[in-house]
Amino acid sequence: MQRLHWLSVQMLATASICAHATQYATLDVAAKRSFPGATAFKEIIVQLSTAEMRAIADAAGLPVRNSAWRVIVAFNGDKPMGVMVLDSVIGKFELIDYAVAISNDGKICNVEILNYRESHGYEVRLPAWRKQFIGKGPEAKLRVSEDIANISGATMSSTNVTDGVRRAVVVVAMMRAAGKL
Repeated sequence: MQRLHWLSVQMLATASICAHATQYATLDVAAKRSFPGATAFKEIIVQLSTAEMRAIADAAGLPVRNSAWRVIVAFNGDKPMGVMVLDSVIGKFELIDYAVAISNDGKICNVEILNYRESHGYEVRLPAWRKQFIGKGPEAKLRVSEDIANISGATMSSTNVTDGVRRAVVVVAMMRAAGKL
């Protein structure tokens, strides 16, 4: 009886966690929203060296957790329009998958929340909050309470997504400078 009770509690906890997981956009949808004029998309993996990871961490003020970055390049015909970087950050306890679209001039043209697994803080996916990033580039602070508004009740999610967007912008800027994008 004791074991059955424990299993029931564990299954309820798992169901509760899964009940909050929501997919808001697929990669395909996010890419098309980010670059509506694109005629083709190509996924590439950008591999960073240890030195590049350190330089990005210094420039972004954040650690770089992955040496390999998934990037979708948007094309209009054979001309690149920009890139979309895919990443994940921890909200409070769970991962938030997101994509940052950056035009050829280095400016953010869209931020999409792909998957959100937390029970609170989902407001980071609202267009009004994500719109704050549009037009900002590597020179922007991209920090909550400075040039990005905090979301009350979603402080960890808004801070961590903002930090992730800042890191993605720096990755793209540095990889373009190195000729990798």
